Amino acid sequence: MHEEDMPVNAALKSYLETRRSIPAFQMSEPGPSRGEIEEILALASRVPDHGKLAPWRFIVYAGDVRERMSLELAGIAMARKPDMADDMIAVEKSRLTRAPVVIAVVSRAAPHVKIPEWEQVMSAGAVCLNLVMAANALGYASNWLTEWFAFDEDAYGVLGIADGEKVAGFIHIGTPKMHPGERPRPALADIVTFAGE
Repeated sequence: MHEEDMPVNAALKSYLETRRSIPAFQMSEPGPSRGEIEEILALASRVPDHGKLAPWRFIVYAGDVRERMSLELAGIAMARKPDMADDMIAVEKSRLTRAPVVIAVVSRAAPHVKIPEWEQVMSAGAVCLNLVMAANALGYASNWLTEWFAFDEDAYGVLGIADGEKVAGFIHIGTPKMHPGERPRPALADIVTFAGE
């Protein structure tokens, strides 16, 4: 083996073989500390990024601000649907409080003289997955969600999303209340084409 060859990483392989998202409503305290959040974000930002543009940023929602913002989001939802059932109103009022920490990955993809905008968008998606895995690496459950307010410009004012930005995802992070079993995965024969041998 050459010195520059990548070593086999059995721990990473084992993790990827069993990686699962935990639903946000099945998370509880404790969440990551400020120092752990910063470590998670440093790991998450190590993604492919053509041109080194960092065409994304993070917004961390933690503490009491989550409840205030959830109520504001619920107000938008109820104004749009005044006949909303009580159970759905309760869901709307808890959008950002289901997990101890929620981190928005905000795409700043824009036309560029050299870097295709699509590549910038995909880099933000890579950040979302890296963020999910970085939280797991520190022992926390995580879940990548969007939900209606990821696509609603009225909600952007509540969430701190600027004009021209889009939400790639809200990563919910906390301690799992349970460990889910495996779920069905696509058969390789259904999703893989070999163009050569």
